[in-house]
Amino acid sequence: MQELRVVGVRVELPGNQPILLLKETQGERYLPIWIGAVEAAAIAFEQQGVRPARPMTHDLLREVVRALGATLEAVNITEMRDGIYIAELVFGNDRVVSARPSDAVALAVRTGAPIYGAEELLDEVGIEIPDEQEDEVEKFREFLDQISPEDFGAGSGSGGTP
Repeated sequence: MQELRVVGVRVELPGNQPILLLKETQGERYLPIWIGAVEAAAIAFEQQGVRPARPMTHDLLREVVRALGATLEAVNITEMRDGIYIAELVFGNDRVVSARPSDAVALAVRTGAPIYGAEELLDEVGIEIPDEQEDEVEKFREFLDQISPEDFGAGSGSGGTP
């Protein structure tokens, strides 16, 4: 397993599909994961220090974990199965809960838990960005600094049906 850090989230145009970008802490590979708008907003909120008036689902989950006396020790993104990433929430005493990577990362950024990617997964889908494209990563970081969680449609009340 390779430790990953959250580079950030952005909206991929033209389809307005949010993407979570993770990078190896000890390497050059990036792991892009397309995620839902709600999860993108949850990650962006936490990264920007935005505190909504009422707790979001991931805030609630963090509090439930604490109330039960547990600690999220790690998030493992283990594989891709049929085009879908698989992740695990790792708690003490060999307790593991399957989760979507977007939810797992949203919880990890709230708890400070480390995020890991399986070496085989990174070999399969990791992307190395050549030096000449590093300025694109910097532009991405600048974009993340300027974007607002509202850009992800959070709080719109839309349940996905018209």
